[in-house]
Amino acid sequence: MKTEELMTRDVRCIGPGANLIEAAALMRQLDVGALPICDDDRLSGMITDRDLVVRGVAEKRDPLTTTVGEVMSDGVIYGFADQDADEVARIMHDHKIRRLPIVNREKRLVGIVALADVAGHMDRRTTGTITKAVSEPHEPSS
Repeated sequence: MKTEELMTRDVRCIGPGANLIEAAALMRQLDVGALPICDDDRLSGMITDRDLVVRGVAEKRDPLTTTVGEVMSDGVIYGFADQDADEVARIMHDHKIRRLPIVNREKRLVGIVALADVAGHMDRRTTGTITKAVSEPHEPSS
């Protein structure tokens, strides 16, 4: 199975210059916990609800003046739409990623794969392995 068969299409992005309030409001409106950050349709990062809390609120940043580009996760990891779904599942497992942005070969955002997509389309063993890996605590950052 190819990734494009299980990914969610029509993903909404937010620009890197948007503030934290705008990001939180869009997450609430879409009922999602992560947003791709795009310059036009080029993926430049991801911001999660956890990023908003840990790098925004906990650091006492002003949510009206702090941009998503300032608190987004570093080193965005992605998969390709034409990639085998098992390879994308391995990426999610190895990097402990709950939501993986999917790009085409021109590196334009075309979708996202979430744990729910994996659970709905792949075998229980794969789903269980990924869920266990992403649920393990991360090492504290210094």
